[in-house]
Amino acid sequence: MKPYFSLFVVSIFLSITSAQSQDKTMPETPYASIESYPEVYTAATTVARTIDGLGYRYYWATEGLTDDDLIFRPSEDASNVIETLEHLQGLTEAILNCISDLPNIRPQEKKELSYEQMRHQSLVNLKKASDLLIANPEMDMSTKKVIFKRGDTESVFEFWHLLNGHLADALYHTGQVVSFRRTNENPVSPKMNVFMGKNRD
Repeated sequence: MKPYFSLFVVSIFLSITSAQSQDKTMPETPYASIESYPEVYTAATTVARTIDGLGYRYYWATEGLTDDDLIFRPSEDASNVIETLEHLQGLTEAILNCISDLPNIRPQEKKELSYEQMRHQSLVNLKKASDLLIANPEMDMSTKKVIFKRGDTESVFEFWHLLNGHLADALYHTGQVVSFRRTNENPVSPKMNVFMGKNRD
């Protein structure tokens, strides 16, 4: 009976935090669509467009998740959806930190966020990173480093690691959320069009 009781408690908690997080003053969550192309093709704008593609996918992968979806896991050993979203939150912070020339502080600060708050903040992180790149199309990407700081110790990695690491990983886990919710019989909107970056009418 203990596993079922635990799931019941988690479900109640998620319902409460979901209701509490409905803040009417919260700014609009970005990436319901990708509005326009960058004006020029550069390394910076190419990375920005890739981040935008992630933002659009993440927006619709997480739109309309139910409490039952959030605790769904395909197997006992797999992360559930809310745990996957927590990991994605950290990935989006790392993406923004790299573009903003900020280190990733370890151990990472644990933030108590509801599903809606986590979703909103993750998408805002991606939008801020993309906007910085588009506003500076000639940005030298070789100057951008992935930095991990633990106390007085820093580990510095080239920007390439953000591409094959955090950015690719975020796309991977966003796809997992899509798969998990489909398995849980709550698929993403059929109007979603990742090629065009906006939903079909």
